Amino acid sequence: MKLITKSLVVLALLATSIVPALAQPALYVEGTHYETIGNPVRTADPNKIEVTEIFWYGCPHCYAFEPLITSWEDKLPSDVAFVRSPGMWNQTMEVHAQIFYAAESLGIWEDIHSVIFDEINQRRNYLQTEGAVKDIFLREGVASEDFDRAWKSFSVVSAVKRAGTRMRDYGVRGVPSMVVNGKYLVSVGGSVRTQTDLLKIVDFLVQMERTNG
Repeated sequence: MKLITKSLVVLALLATSIVPALAQPALYVEGTHYETIGNPVRTADPNKIEVTEIFWYGCPHCYAFEPLITSWEDKLPSDVAFVRSPGMWNQTMEVHAQIFYAAESLGIWEDIHSVIFDEINQRRNYLQTEGAVKDIFLREGVASEDFDRAWKSFSVVSAVKRAGTRMRDYGVRGVPSMVVNGKYLVSVGGSVRTQTDLLKIVDFLVQMERTNG
Protein backbone atom coordinates (compact mmCIF):
# COMPACT_ATOMS: atom_id res chain seq x y z
CA MET A 1 0.00 0.00 0.00
CA LYS A 2 2.81 2.41 0.90
CA LEU A 3 4.55 1.58 -2.40
CA ILE A 4 1.42 2.48 -4.36
CA THR A 5 1.09 5.75 -2.45
CA LYS A 6 4.71 6.70 -3.16
CA SER A 7 4.25 5.91 -6.85
CA LEU A 8 1.19 8.14 -7.01
CA VAL A 9 3.12 10.98 -5.37
CA VAL A 10 5.96 10.64 -7.89
CA LEU A 11 3.50 10.66 -10.80
CA ALA A 12 1.77 13.74 -9.38
CA LEU A 13 5.09 15.58 -9.11
CA LEU A 14 6.00 14.68 -12.68
CA ALA A 15 2.63 15.90 -13.91
CA THR A 16 2.98 19.25 -12.17
CA SER A 17 6.45 19.75 -13.69
CA ILE A 18 5.43 18.78 -17.23
CA VAL A 19 2.11 20.65 -17.55
CA PRO A 20 3.51 24.17 -17.02
CA ALA A 21 6.24 23.47 -19.58
CA LEU A 22 3.65 22.34 -22.13
CA ALA A 23 1.44 25.32 -21.35
CA GLN A 24 4.26 27.84 -21.67
CA PRO A 25 3.44 30.37 -24.44
CA ALA A 26 5.70 30.77 -27.47
CA LEU A 27 8.52 33.25 -26.99
CA TYR A 28 7.53 35.11 -30.17
CA VAL A 29 4.05 35.40 -31.61
CA GLU A 30 2.80 35.55 -35.19
CA GLY A 31 1.27 38.93 -35.97
CA THR A 32 3.18 40.57 -33.14
CA HIS A 33 6.81 39.67 -33.75
CA TYR A 34 6.69 38.25 -37.26
CA GLU A 35 4.34 37.80 -40.21
CA THR A 36 3.50 34.64 -42.08
CA ILE A 37 3.80 35.12 -45.84
CA GLY A 38 0.50 34.21 -47.48
CA ASN A 39 2.04 32.34 -50.40
CA PRO A 40 5.39 30.85 -49.33
CA VAL A 41 8.22 31.73 -51.70
CA ARG A 42 10.28 28.87 -53.08
CA THR A 43 13.80 28.64 -51.68
CA ALA A 44 16.96 27.75 -53.60
CA ASP A 45 17.74 24.58 -51.64
CA PRO A 46 14.91 22.62 -49.97
CA ASN A 47 17.48 20.78 -47.87
CA LYS A 48 18.50 24.00 -46.10
CA ILE A 49 16.66 26.50 -43.94
CA GLU A 50 17.07 29.65 -46.00
CA VAL A 51 17.34 33.03 -44.31
CA THR A 52 17.23 36.06 -46.60
CA GLU A 53 18.15 39.62 -45.71
CA ILE A 54 16.44 42.30 -47.81
CA PHE A 55 18.77 45.30 -47.72
CA TRP A 56 19.67 48.52 -49.52
CA TYR A 57 23.13 50.03 -49.75
CA GLY A 58 21.67 53.49 -49.24
CA CYS A 59 19.83 52.59 -46.03
CA PRO A 60 21.58 53.82 -42.85
CA HIS A 61 19.78 51.15 -40.82
CA CYS A 62 21.13 48.44 -43.14
CA TYR A 63 24.57 49.99 -42.79
CA ALA A 64 24.32 49.84 -38.99
CA PHE A 65 22.99 46.28 -39.21
CA GLU A 66 25.94 45.02 -41.27
CA PRO A 67 28.37 44.27 -38.37
CA LEU A 68 25.60 42.49 -36.44
CA ILE A 69 24.49 40.33 -39.32
CA THR A 70 28.06 39.52 -40.34
CA SER A 71 28.79 38.27 -36.82
CA TRP A 72 25.52 36.33 -36.81
CA GLU A 73 26.33 34.77 -40.20
CA ASP A 74 29.73 33.57 -38.95
CA LYS A 75 28.01 31.40 -36.33
CA LEU A 76 25.33 29.82 -38.51
CA PRO A 77 24.91 26.03 -38.32
CA SER A 78 25.41 23.97 -41.47
CA ASP A 79 21.68 23.47 -42.11
CA VAL A 80 21.07 27.22 -42.57
CA ALA A 81 21.74 29.05 -45.83
CA PHE A 82 22.06 32.85 -45.62
CA VAL A 83 21.20 34.94 -48.68
CA ARG A 84 21.35 38.68 -49.28
CA SER A 85 18.79 40.16 -51.65
CA PRO A 86 18.62 43.85 -52.63
CA GLY A 87 15.39 45.73 -51.99
CA MET A 88 14.18 48.23 -54.56
CA TRP A 89 11.35 50.71 -54.90
CA ASN A 90 12.93 53.26 -57.21
CA GLN A 91 15.58 53.78 -59.88
CA THR A 92 18.43 54.48 -57.46
CA MET A 93 17.72 51.25 -55.58
CA GLU A 94 17.72 49.36 -58.87
CA VAL A 95 21.18 50.78 -59.64
CA HIS A 96 22.37 49.65 -56.22
CA ALA A 97 20.91 46.18 -56.81
CA GLN A 98 22.82 46.11 -60.09
CA ILE A 99 26.01 46.94 -58.16
CA PHE A 100 25.42 43.93 -55.93
CA TYR A 101 24.91 41.45 -58.77
CA ALA A 102 27.66 42.92 -60.98
CA ALA A 103 30.10 42.51 -58.07
CA GLU A 104 28.91 38.92 -57.61
CA SER A 105 29.38 38.13 -61.30
CA LEU A 106 32.91 39.56 -61.21
CA GLY A 107 33.77 37.54 -58.11
CA ILE A 108 34.61 40.62 -56.05
CA TRP A 109 31.51 40.93 -53.88
CA GLU A 110 33.32 40.14 -50.62
CA ASP A 111 35.92 42.81 -51.38
CA ILE A 112 33.57 45.57 -52.50
CA HIS A 113 30.44 45.09 -50.37
CA SER A 114 31.66 47.18 -47.43
CA VAL A 115 33.29 49.66 -49.83
CA ILE A 116 29.91 50.41 -51.42
CA PHE A 117 28.24 50.77 -48.02
CA ASP A 118 30.98 53.19 -46.88
CA GLU A 119 30.94 55.17 -50.13
CA ILE A 120 27.23 55.90 -49.83
CA ASN A 121 26.79 56.23 -46.07
CA GLN A 122 30.10 57.82 -45.06
CA ARG A 123 31.23 59.75 -48.14
CA ARG A 124 27.73 60.66 -49.36
CA ASN A 125 28.59 59.47 -52.85
CA TYR A 126 25.16 58.07 -53.69
CA LEU A 127 26.23 56.09 -56.78
CA GLN A 128 23.16 56.90 -58.83
CA THR A 129 24.73 56.52 -62.27
CA GLU A 130 26.66 53.87 -64.14
CA GLY A 131 29.65 56.22 -64.44
CA ALA A 132 29.83 56.83 -60.69
CA VAL A 133 29.63 53.11 -60.02
CA LYS A 134 32.26 52.31 -62.62
CA ASP A 135 34.72 54.71 -60.98
CA ILE A 136 34.45 52.71 -57.74
CA PHE A 137 34.91 49.37 -59.48
CA LEU A 138 37.95 50.66 -61.38
CA ARG A 139 39.38 52.04 -58.14
CA GLU A 140 39.04 48.54 -56.67
CA GLY A 141 41.07 47.03 -59.51
CA VAL A 142 38.38 45.92 -61.97
CA ALA A 143 39.30 46.39 -65.63
CA SER A 144 37.09 48.80 -67.56
CA GLU A 145 36.03 46.22 -70.14
CA ASP A 146 35.22 43.67 -67.43
CA PHE A 147 32.96 46.15 -65.68
CA ASP A 148 31.20 47.10 -68.91
CA ARG A 149 30.59 43.46 -69.77
CA ALA A 150 29.24 42.57 -66.32
CA TRP A 151 27.15 45.70 -65.77
CA LYS A 152 24.81 45.12 -68.68
CA SER A 153 25.05 41.35 -68.87
CA PHE A 154 21.90 39.27 -69.19
CA SER A 155 22.67 37.42 -65.95
CA VAL A 156 22.99 40.63 -63.90
CA VAL A 157 19.91 42.30 -65.40
CA SER A 158 17.91 39.10 -64.84
CA ALA A 159 19.12 38.81 -61.23
CA VAL A 160 17.96 42.37 -60.52
CA LYS A 161 14.50 41.58 -61.92
CA ARG A 162 14.26 38.38 -59.86
CA ALA A 163 15.22 40.26 -56.70
CA GLY A 164 12.45 42.79 -57.34
CA THR A 165 9.91 40.01 -57.85
CA ARG A 166 11.13 38.18 -54.75
CA MET A 167 10.81 41.33 -52.62
CA ARG A 168 7.21 41.85 -53.77
CA ASP A 169 6.36 38.20 -53.16
CA TYR A 170 7.72 38.50 -49.62
CA GLY A 171 5.58 41.58 -49.00
CA VAL A 172 8.56 43.61 -47.81
CA ARG A 173 7.69 47.17 -46.84
CA GLY A 174 11.01 48.35 -45.41
CA VAL A 175 14.66 47.48 -45.01
CA PRO A 176 16.40 45.75 -43.42
CA SER A 177 13.93 42.87 -43.33
CA MET A 178 14.57 39.16 -42.85
CA VAL A 179 12.69 36.25 -44.39
CA VAL A 180 12.94 32.74 -42.96
CA ASN A 181 12.53 29.83 -45.38
CA GLY A 182 10.30 31.86 -47.68
CA LYS A 183 7.54 31.67 -45.03
CA TYR A 184 8.09 34.30 -42.35
CA LEU A 185 8.87 38.01 -42.55
CA VAL A 186 10.55 39.91 -39.70
CA SER A 187 11.27 43.65 -39.54
CA VAL A 188 12.16 46.15 -36.83
CA GLY A 189 9.09 48.00 -35.59
CA GLY A 190 6.31 47.63 -33.03
CA SER A 191 7.23 44.82 -30.67
CA VAL A 192 10.50 44.22 -32.53
CA ARG A 193 12.41 47.11 -31.04
CA THR A 194 16.01 46.54 -32.06
CA GLN A 195 18.07 44.81 -34.73
CA THR A 196 19.31 42.42 -32.05
CA ASP A 197 15.68 41.50 -31.33
CA LEU A 198 15.18 40.92 -35.06
CA LEU A 199 17.97 38.35 -35.16
CA LYS A 200 16.67 36.61 -32.02
CA ILE A 201 13.29 36.20 -33.72
CA VAL A 202 15.00 34.88 -36.85
CA ASP A 203 16.83 32.31 -34.72
CA PHE A 204 13.51 31.35 -33.09
CA LEU A 205 11.89 30.84 -36.51
CA VAL A 206 14.86 28.84 -37.77
CA GLN A 207 14.51 26.52 -34.79
CA MET A 208 10.77 26.27 -35.40
CA GLU A 209 11.42 25.28 -39.03
CA ARG A 210 14.04 22.79 -37.90
CA THR A 211 11.60 21.21 -35.43
CA ASN A 212 8.74 21.15 -37.93
CA GLY A 213 10.92 19.94 -40.79
